Amino acid sequence: MGEAMGEPALESVRSVVFKESESLEGSSCIKIEGYDFNRGVNYSELLSSMVSTGFQASNLGDAIQIVNQMLDWRLSDESVTEDCGEEKDPVNRESVRCKVFLGFTSNLISSGVRDTVRYLVQHHMVDVVVTTAGGIEEDLIKCLAPTYKGDFSLPGAQLRSKGLNRIGNLLVPNDNYCKFEDWIIPIFDKMLEEQAVKKLLWTPSKVIARLGKEINNESSYLYWAYKNNIPVFCPGLTDGSLGDMLYFHSFRNPGLVIDVVQDIRAMNGEAVHASPRKTGMIILGGGLPKHHICNANMMRNGADYAVFINTAQEFDGSDSGARPDEAVSWGKIRSSAKTVKVHCDATIAFPLLVAETFAARGMRSAEMKA
Repeated sequence: MGEAMGEPALESVRSVVFKESESLEGSSCIKIEGYDFNRGVNYSELLSSMVSTGFQASNLGDAIQIVNQMLDWRLSDESVTEDCGEEKDPVNRESVRCKVFLGFTSNLISSGVRDTVRYLVQHHMVDVVVTTAGGIEEDLIKCLAPTYKGDFSLPGAQLRSKGLNRIGNLLVPNDNYCKFEDWIIPIFDKMLEEQAVKKLLWTPSKVIARLGKEINNESSYLYWAYKNNIPVFCPGLTDGSLGDMLYFHSFRNPGLVIDVVQDIRAMNGEAVHASPRKTGMIILGGGLPKHHICNANMMRNGADYAVFINTAQEFDGSDSGARPDEAVSWGKIRSSAKTVKVHCDATIAFPLLVAETFAARGMRSAEMKA
C-alpha cells in the first residue's frame, strides 16, 4: 500500500481540483431551470422556459426572442440622422418596420411546415421569400393531389415498382407529377405566347407569381404571395420537377426564355433598398436559400437579425452548416446583429417559434379588432 498523503500534499491536490470559482451571481448569466408541470400545462410558458432549459432548447428560446425583437423594431427606435429625409416625420418613422427575409428548402414544403409558411405569407408577416425548385412545385402539386405519410425504412426498389416516391417518411405518387404536367404545360404555352406578342421578359420570380395566380387555391402559399405582392425568388428554378416540365415543353413548344439576371438585380435590390429599415433573416435548412438571402444582405453590409434552423454541421466547411459568425466574416451579417443557430429539425422548431412570435401577435391583433 502506498503511503498516506500528507496534509500539505492533500491541500495542494484539493486546490487544483476545487479551483476557486469566479462568481456568476449578479452577472447576465441565466439560471438553468426547466418548466414546472406542477403549474399545469401552459404551452406559452413552456416555450418561454426554453431559454433557461439549456442546450438546443435555449437556442430555440433565443430564436424566439430574436424574432420578437425583429418584429418589435421600428425606425422610431433609432436616432434621427441629418440625411434621413422624410423619415424625420415621427409618424412615418413609427410605421417603418424590419424587412423580413424567409428562406426554406423544398422538403419543408413537402412536409406540413408548408401550412406554417402559408400562414405567414397569407397575413403578409414576411417580406421576401427564397426557396428551391421543390419549394415551388411541391406547393402547387399539393393543390392538385395530397402527399402521404410513409416510413423512413420503406425499401426504394419496392416503392419504385409501385410508382411511389419517398421524401424521408413522406410518399408522393407519380400520378401527382402527371397531374402537375397536365396543369402547367398549358400555362407555359400561354407564357410563351405572351412573350412573343406582348414582348414580356420572364424571370423566375415572375414565373412563380404567375403560377401562384393560376393555381388560385387558398391552401397555397404561392397564391397568397401573388395576392399580397410578396416576391418569391428561386435561382435554381430548373432543379426539380419544374425543370422537367420546362425540358418537356422545350421540345413540344420551344422558345420560352427565363432571365435570371433580372432576378438577381431584384433580389439584391430587396436588401440594398431596405435602408433605412433593418433586415432580418429566418432561414430553415441550408443550401441555396440560405446562401441567396445571406449574399443579398452582404450588399447592404449585413443583416441586423439572423435565425438559422438546421441540422447541418460546420466541420465540412459547408455553407449549410456554417454558424452565423461565419457569415459575419463575409459581411453578410453585421457584427452588431442579434443571431442564433438552432441545431434542430425545422419541422419541430419552426412551428413552435412561429407560435410564440408571428402567431401570438396575430392573435392579439385579431382580439383587439374584435
